[in-house]
Amino acid sequence: MSVRLRIIAAMKQVAEEQQVQLPPLADELSLHETGFDSLAFAILVARLEDDLGIDPFTISEDAAFPLTVGDFVRAYENVPA
Repeated sequence: MSVRLRIIAAMKQVAEEQQVQLPPLADELSLHETGFDSLAFAILVARLEDDLGIDPFTISEDAAFPLTVGDFVRAYENVPA
């Protein structure tokens, strides 16, 4: 499964557990519009770190938090190997 599909699946799982009604996930969707609060994002990032073995937000000191779903996915896809 691709990184993108794993992230989308994790987002859907966290949304279900946190009882968040996710809108259709498109690259242009603002992360704010996902309905996730800070706890849901923390759970998501922790799960993705367990699944993918990386946390792109702690690797670099100048990493900025993404604004859209597409930015979030690219943050994981663009981590140097």
